[in-house]
Amino acid sequence: MTVHSAETPEASAIDALDGRIIRQLADEPRIGMLELSRRLGIARGTATARLEKLQRRGVITGFGPEIDLRALGFPVTAFVTIEVSQGQLATVTAPLRAVPEVIEAHVIAGQGDLLVRLAARSNDHLMEVLEHILSLPEIDRGATAIALAEQVPLRTMPLVEQAAGLGGGSAADQ
Repeated sequence: MTVHSAETPEASAIDALDGRIIRQLADEPRIGMLELSRRLGIARGTATARLEKLQRRGVITGFGPEIDLRALGFPVTAFVTIEVSQGQLATVTAPLRAVPEVIEAHVIAGQGDLLVRLAARSNDHLMEVLEHILSLPEIDRGATAIALAEQVPLRTMPLVEQAAGLGGGSAADQ
């Protein structure tokens, strides 16, 4: 099922060709420009210009390798909802960035102030990381949920396809 919202200029930031370029790069990040243009049936200059435009606009932010944290030795994933002392949200960011096991942190609305995603080598390691984070003076309390299994991995291609007007919606759409 695809949920549609009122379209804003940001919502239609890419067209079908941009979407095809992104999809091809997602499938094969190391593809050369000549091969990319050949597969898409466009001029190499067009492919290069489109890619540069997508990078300038911040749609494409990098070409780094995707890392499997389990294979890297971090099989435990946890999500921590953190309540920060009044007025201390800005000051807690640097201490969280200093913790390598903090792989994401988002300011949230609702219960808590931050949602933090952690990676750990074991449950004991997770406990050490949590003790460190929750001992920070800016943090009042936290609630932790340990992920047991990944059901839907981090993904962006369905949104790229939707923004570009390409097919490929979810199975529920079909």
